[in-house]
Amino acid sequence: MKTTLDLNDRLIAEAKAFAAEQRTSLTRLIEEGLQLRLRAKPGSKKRGPVRLPVFDGRGGLAPGINPLSNKAMLEAADDDT
Repeated sequence: MKTTLDLNDRLIAEAKAFAAEQRTSLTRLIEEGLQLRLRAKPGSKKRGPVRLPVFDGRGGLAPGINPLSNKAMLEAADDDT
């Protein structure tokens, strides 16, 4: 089917250059772009719930570091041992 589109001049120039690099036609490039966009429309793929990592409470500070002291925390962070 033939149709007429009113597209941004810079966009068309970039698309033509890209199509030439890919050794394809501008028509094929536009068709592929439309296919990708239509496949990605919202609701087309239902995802399951996302599981976020949760801290399990183990570990913690090294012995002897005062968690209420910014100076002690910074010194511990800079300690390379």
